[in-house]
Amino acid sequence: MNRAATLARQDVRYQLHAYTNAVQHQGIGPCIMDRGHGIHVYDTGGKEYIEGMSGLWSVAVGFSEPRLAQVAYEQMQRLPFYHTFSHKSNVPSIELAEKLIGLTGGRMAQAFFTNSGSEANDTIVKMVWYYNNALGRPDKKKIIARQRGYHGVTVASASLTGLAGNHRSFDLPLPRILHTRCPHWYREGLPGETEAAFAERLAAELEALILAEGPETVAAFIGEPVMGAGGVVVPPEAYWPKMQAVCRKYDVLVIADEVITGFGRTGRMFASELYGIEPDFMTLSKQLTSSYQPLAAVLMNERVASVITRHSGELGTFGHGYTASGHPVAAAVALENIRIIEERGLVDNAAAAGAVLQRRLRELGDHPLVGEVRGVGLIAAVELVADKAGRAPFDPPGRAGAQVVRRAQDNGLILRGIQDSVAFCPPLIITEAQVETLADRFARSLEEEAARLP
Repeated sequence: MNRAATLARQDVRYQLHAYTNAVQHQGIGPCIMDRGHGIHVYDTGGKEYIEGMSGLWSVAVGFSEPRLAQVAYEQMQRLPFYHTFSHKSNVPSIELAEKLIGLTGGRMAQAFFTNSGSEANDTIVKMVWYYNNALGRPDKKKIIARQRGYHGVTVASASLTGLAGNHRSFDLPLPRILHTRCPHWYREGLPGETEAAFAERLAAELEALILAEGPETVAAFIGEPVMGAGGVVVPPEAYWPKMQAVCRKYDVLVIADEVITGFGRTGRMFASELYGIEPDFMTLSKQLTSSYQPLAAVLMNERVASVITRHSGELGTFGHGYTASGHPVAAAVALENIRIIEERGLVDNAAAAGAVLQRRLRELGDHPLVGEVRGVGLIAAVELVADKAGRAPFDPPGRAGAQVVRRAQDNGLILRGIQDSVAFCPPLIITEAQVETLADRFARSLEEEAARLP
């Protein structure tokens, strides 16, 4: 038995996989990646793939960037670990906190570091409750998220997530977590309803929910500026200003989950800038280190930070933290990753290469299987439908998307099926010529599968 076959057998025997049908995996087995370079990854058989999802929406600067490996090595030699408990700190975490606050133009005031976006959103839930307790508002604790939103998989963050697969058999969501409508006009809009009217309706629904629950009980509203794992849902232009106005009216904190959209994905450093969001909290991860190291950050504005600081003085401590909060190696990698993004103009490249991606995918809009093409910058989705005129999904849902994604993998392109939406999120370093190749491979894969789908 060759090495690849041995590894596949060991994988099936010993490893439980995330977001995988474990029974099905016993028959299919893994596609085992062995190395990566630039926008490409290579499996144990040597086959090359364009990584059209940046791994998990995250490898901004591409694979095997030597500068990140070098800075990690140097920091490992100098100070491989230290914590941020009890008045302790380390140089990279201090410098990274200052850098992140600077990138927001001072809209945020302080940073708190975690290991993942899930932990960051769990932390925000606790901070929201801590904040309202500090203000003498013990009933103002409910948090409104959105159907199809994605905010992580730990207990609180999975409750915020609005996907059934993250709730079934986990006894979630927790109490005090509510969900409002997804801003997907193609699927949720009424017949004849314009996108502007749709945005108005969703804001009215949010206000009605707040009033029904009681404004004195609703603490925060969380959303991704552009939804990722829920199907790459780009909101109507008027959506965020209207939703934010409702939140401000009822003193509801605004949480912008920029785990996927942060650091240039939409052609702006943060998607909050693109959509006019003025958040009280921001969640950052993934492209923060290009996922070379586990790291996430909670950013909070002065309004929130000052209350949390004061209350920690009243209680004698801020009783929350992780062993690896502000880990010096992860922070050093993040700083170098951000330098690369800035020096190489990758935010502007996301806008330019993203324009090519959006154009090429929209050229497929007339294909009989394509219901909608949506996206912004270097993030996009193509939604497949069984009936184009009626927008009817395939039965069972997800079958068509999975087939096209498998065919794309055969053709050397890794994408992600989200039900029957095929998601794209290539590294920010991708060139316009490489986008053309990516689009060609997808178009061929779509055509090859078209005859197989009813």
